[in-house]
Amino acid sequence: MTMKNILLVFTGGTIGSAVSDGVIDTAKTQGFKLLQLFHDIDPHASDIHFTTLQPLQILSENMAPKAWQILINAIESQRLAHYDGIIITHGTDTLAYTAAALSYYFNALTVPMLLVSSDYSLDDPRANGLSNFRCAVDFIRQGIRAGVFVPYANQNQMMQVHHGARLTCSLQLTGDFYSVQDKPFMGYENQVFTQLDASSPVVSAFSLSASFSEKIIMIKPYPGFNYKSVTLAQGDVVLHDLYHSGTACASNEWGDQYSLVSFIERCAQQGVTVYLAPAIQSAAAYQSTHALLDRGAKMLWNMSIESAYVKLLLAYGNFIEPAQIQQFLKTDIVGEFV
Repeated sequence: MTMKNILLVFTGGTIGSAVSDGVIDTAKTQGFKLLQLFHDIDPHASDIHFTTLQPLQILSENMAPKAWQILINAIESQRLAHYDGIIITHGTDTLAYTAAALSYYFNALTVPMLLVSSDYSLDDPRANGLSNFRCAVDFIRQGIRAGVFVPYANQNQMMQVHHGARLTCSLQLTGDFYSVQDKPFMGYENQVFTQLDASSPVVSAFSLSASFSEKIIMIKPYPGFNYKSVTLAQGDVVLHDLYHSGTACASNEWGDQYSLVSFIERCAQQGVTVYLAPAIQSAAAYQSTHALLDRGAKMLWNMSIESAYVKLLLAYGNFIEPAQIQQFLKTDIVGEFV
């Protein structure tokens, strides 16, 4: 078997954590425990040469765009042409956001980059971290495809490989992950990959800096949300999450403070652009959706809220001219559109 060179980047997370006195926290040696466990189960592990980096050691709930910059700089400090692939260990809480950020930034990547997480610490027999890692290694060994991907085995389900920009956050009260519309890229079983999603995203290369805007405010709706509680002084742009039908409250019946329509009008008066996501573009939409768009909100169609948020961070962090921003937002960069 041909020797493969893999850049392995540790960032912490549950896969890089240990449990002590009922507390789960990162431990510097856990990354190397992952490597030892891999060598114990893989008969061809000696055919892989790992170069390791640890630019971050944090639980992923503490992730922020500045940490993405550190991660990106650490990866780019290496001679990437020397590697057959890149594996990044990461926590689960913000996995979908980091996967989207790396997908967009490394949109012209010529090797596979895979983010690997674990639902439990590696000492726990229920943990899927080692299985996810072995899938990532096999993905690189077999040269499946360049780009950013996330292999993940939900409990009692076949391992799946997700496009980085299509992964959604874990379902509530579980550690399970899915692609938008439940359309993962591939399945993986007994070291064999099977394509599950026949679509083949066309990559539209954009040269980007690792500059993420600090002026994006994201709002999640719920019945009775009071928009007067939102201060716009710190933001130039609002991304408003939507219910699954692509809707949010467009009625003033219970008071202007509960109406997204009224909030959009307030934003317009203060020069703040309002974007909406997620929603599938179709021939018909709800009256409330039309009301929001009629007031000037801009819909980011056909992508997850996580992907839309990160795309806005990069759009407003990299471009100044409105036409450039809109061109970037409307272009399918790495198959984020479904």
